[in-house]
Amino acid sequence: METSPDAEKNGVCGSSVDYKGRVPLRSSTGCWKASLYIIAMEFGERLSYFGLATNLIIYLTKVLHQEVKTAAKNVNYWNGVTTVMPLLGGFIADAYLGRFITVLASSFIYIVGLVLLTMSQLVPRLKPCDPSSCGRSLRPHEVFFFLAMYLISVGTGGHKPSLESFGADQFDDDHAGERKKKMSFFNWWNFAVCTALSIAVTVIVYVQETVSWWLADVVLAAVMCFSLMVFVRGRPFYRYRAPEGSPLTPMLQVVVAAMAKRHLPLPSDAGELYEVPKTRQTDKRLLYHTSKLRFLDKAAIIEHKHDEAAFAADKLNSWRLATVTQVEELKLILSMVPIWLTALPFSICVVQANTFFIKQGSIMNRKVANGFKIPAASIFALGAVGIIISVAIYDKVLVPFLRRATGSERGISILKRIGIGMVFSTMGMVTAALVERRRLRVAEVEQTSVVSMTVFWLVPQFMMLGVGDGFALVGLQEYFYDQVPDGMRSLGIAFYLSALGVASFLSSLLITAVDHVTSKEARGSWFAKDLNKSRLDLYYWLVAAISAVNLCGYVFLASRYSYKKVQTEAVGVATSPDADA
Repeated sequence: METSPDAEKNGVCGSSVDYKGRVPLRSSTGCWKASLYIIAMEFGERLSYFGLATNLIIYLTKVLHQEVKTAAKNVNYWNGVTTVMPLLGGFIADAYLGRFITVLASSFIYIVGLVLLTMSQLVPRLKPCDPSSCGRSLRPHEVFFFLAMYLISVGTGGHKPSLESFGADQFDDDHAGERKKKMSFFNWWNFAVCTALSIAVTVIVYVQETVSWWLADVVLAAVMCFSLMVFVRGRPFYRYRAPEGSPLTPMLQVVVAAMAKRHLPLPSDAGELYEVPKTRQTDKRLLYHTSKLRFLDKAAIIEHKHDEAAFAADKLNSWRLATVTQVEELKLILSMVPIWLTALPFSICVVQANTFFIKQGSIMNRKVANGFKIPAASIFALGAVGIIISVAIYDKVLVPFLRRATGSERGISILKRIGIGMVFSTMGMVTAALVERRRLRVAEVEQTSVVSMTVFWLVPQFMMLGVGDGFALVGLQEYFYDQVPDGMRSLGIAFYLSALGVASFLSSLLITAVDHVTSKEARGSWFAKDLNKSRLDLYYWLVAAISAVNLCGYVFLASRYSYKKVQTEAVGVATSPDADA
């Protein structure tokens, strides 16, 4: 991990000795001080993102006059691109630019997107209008609008994985005190995200629907600019990890070396496999050998033990001889693929909240005291409340109790935490199906476009999904950051985000498939133009069933998963907080 000249003066946090022998001591609150600047940047970006994302389906249906199913698919496409782009951004950050520079560059792209979005509302020839009254097409506005939105997707692609991993980099994994602080960091990071979400879906959405869309865009652009200035202001306090080149190359080298030596027998003693001596290590941490995927171990077989010249040549040829740590890093990535796949059905539950849930709320009774009408997208704040409650209880009550009860540093393993979240998300979809069935019965009796049933009937499903997110989404963030190789941590966050992105595409595909099948039935498609004639309750039951089946598979995989074990300076000790949880 590299440091700036200013960091040499300020040091690092929480250590009683120099950090890796290079940086002087700083107070125990130093890493939190650095992370606060980073969290402030995330707050501004998430405020902008949720200010756009949560009300997007309302904009597409009311301003661009799209059908509900078309608008839902467009929202899912945009969400999908926005959450898959981090794979590219994370790779660039880890391999070439570094996380700090990637955040800066992507923030500028993000701001350009917000400026173009504002222009689409203010430039006379681009402003949206009702074609029947203004006599011109909405097409120019649509093109400019989606150009701006997808430019924001590109900005998010570099911003999101780099900033979160950069924040976690402020805590030293080799120091027990800082390691515990990092566990709390992910919880409070999401607390800040949910606070931004709450403001976005109340204040920003209110401005969009009751004042003007352009004013909301101006506010979001200004907030993003201010957050960027705060982030740059914290530069003297940050720890920096230098990019290490493509993280994919060493893994490809392991595969090539293992294939080249596929006919060689594995040694009975794993200690005979090649590993770089600790005396030659700098920042790279060594991993313990594991017995899974033994074929890959052949990449670390020493072919010329007694021929020093040939052995020296092999060591210089990384495509012929890999270290145990390189092999184990590839094993880590391969073992994470099944967990990533089981995150997809859970994520399909998550993406329903900012599409059909919000559209449901728009045709329910949203009046409260004194005739004030709640914006439909503001209901999304209930999910944020669920996350905030679950994160606060988890971090301040549950974890301390479990630490005392189990003696484990983490209290509960990451995968157990994710599993609890999946249970809540499944329950949330079951609740959504029951509530929607009741709403359809009321609509059938009243025969009105907006039913008298209060929007607060949606509270249970939003809260359950929110609690599920507080366990599973936070757990997935920590899992994909912690379990990937050290040089791939931006990509690790991108893996987590890509699960949400792929789930958005899968949700659109599921809608298309269900619409195609059910439209042939006598009673019509489950996704009719009139939501009161649709059968979203059956769709929710389908999603709940998929999630429940997936949960069974997840439990099977999680019970057999082995966590990353890092060699420490103490002989025979591995740092894996989840190993005994």
